[in-house]
Amino acid sequence: MIVASGRSNRHVSALADYILRGLKEIGHPKLGVEGMTQCDWVLIDAGDVIVHLFRPEVRDFYALEKMWSVPRVGDDAPLT
Repeated sequence: MIVASGRSNRHVSALADYILRGLKEIGHPKLGVEGMTQCDWVLIDAGDVIVHLFRPEVRDFYALEKMWSVPRVGDDAPLT
């Protein structure tokens, strides 16, 4: 999973287009894409890799990194 941010809807759209073109150029088969109409959060499903592109506010709101985080070894604090 790759999580990245763009500075604006237009930036997120440009990043998504760049990634999609690159994947198609290397011959990647069917790509699943969601969110290109709004470009607040664009998800690109490339099979083994999922790419999440966010505007900063949306990335903070959903906090995917926290959902997938793992406590460090010896860290007794619960995940929140």
